Amino acid sequence: MPRSIGNTALKAARQARGLSSQQALAAALRDAARQLGLGEIVVSRKQIGRWESPNPPWPRDDHQQLLTYVLRLPIEELGFRAPWDDSTRPAPDMIPPTGRRPSAPPALPRPMAAFTAQPTTVGADFATVTEAHRRLYWSVSPATLHQAVAEHANLGTALLGETDGVTRRVLASALAESLLLAGRIQFFDLRQPEAADATFVRALQAAGEADDSLLGAAVLGHSAFVPGWAGQREDAAERMRAARTYARRGPASAGLLAWLDAVEAECLTRCGDHRQALDLLRRAKEVLMTDDGHRSPDWFTWFSATRLAAFKGNTELAAGLIPQARTTLEAVLADLPETDGKQRVVVLGDLAAVEAAARRPDPACVLLGQALDQLSVTWYATGMERIREARRALTPWQDSEAVQRVDDRLYSWTATLSSLQR
Repeated sequence: MPRSIGNTALKAARQARGLSSQQALAAALRDAARQLGLGEIVVSRKQIGRWESPNPPWPRDDHQQLLTYVLRLPIEELGFRAPWDDSTRPAPDMIPPTGRRPSAPPALPRPMAAFTAQPTTVGADFATVTEAHRRLYWSVSPATLHQAVAEHANLGTALLGETDGVTRRVLASALAESLLLAGRIQFFDLRQPEAADATFVRALQAAGEADDSLLGAAVLGHSAFVPGWAGQREDAAERMRAARTYARRGPASAGLLAWLDAVEAECLTRCGDHRQALDLLRRAKEVLMTDDGHRSPDWFTWFSATRLAAFKGNTELAAGLIPQARTTLEAVLADLPETDGKQRVVVLGDLAAVEAAARRPDPACVLLGQALDQLSVTWYATGMERIREARRALTPWQDSEAVQRVDDRLYSWTATLSSLQR
């Protein structure tokens, strides 16, 4: 009798994803569990071996979700056979009558008793576009990208009504990330806080549908900026408490926890509590230096030690600690990668404000010129706000030639019309 060669479909899919060993797939599945907010799910090499055996057992629901997410194929195309036979298997355009459906906020569409089912790869396919938008954020015009992201999110919302089970959960997680990106563009790039606040609510609904606690923490952290920047301290604090609660369920990485401290510190800075803000930033630095073994999700791309220092420099400026702010921000400017044009505008604006506070208008104007150069390449409404704040600090020298050159650029036909249109 010829020897069975095992589940070649799963093995081929594993190798196609660049996972050369069963141990590598096990590690990828464990990482995916954290990224999807499923917590610590143990998937051993022996389990992979059983799945690659001639008669692989039918994976449980969370394992199906992880396999589909990592290998980007429906579970039936990975060599698995459902425990029910063909005669009892539901038709492909029907939801299994006994299928468990996760609870969801009423704003998201629910699958009906009969519907046109999407293929089980639809979640992974949708996530691929979401990942591309994540990378495009750093270079594409905010208004242009927001239009694409918003339409993509609308598509994902509609598709939720045509999915169920594992597929629905994968799709909901990618949808939550897409809506989070849309809200970030609205708040930081376009300065539309009310629209961003509504989008963050949709993002939290999608994260809840996916049961993705880490995405929930990220959405709530971002939503705290809305009342925080408006000086509404208690509302911001309430959202931060919720964000930290969701992060504990993750469990969150040191980077995500440090970012939450930085967010709360910026809200406190905007509300005038500079001392507590600096205390939080010191704690964030200590947290960021720890290695707790928890990996940050792939979508967590907006924070680093350099970004944390930028938070600190802005708080030192607001607190009147001018020499410290200059030292901090100059180090940030030196460490920023060339691709981080948006943050560069913010730091240059803050450094200009530092020089204005030190009564050095000429260096401040040089820095504002560099900020405007960068802004012409990478529009960022938050960066423009920092430029305008620094320019207001130069009011005592507004008749000087250097300040007037800045005004000529700041209020050129192109810049003025562009700012009003945005």
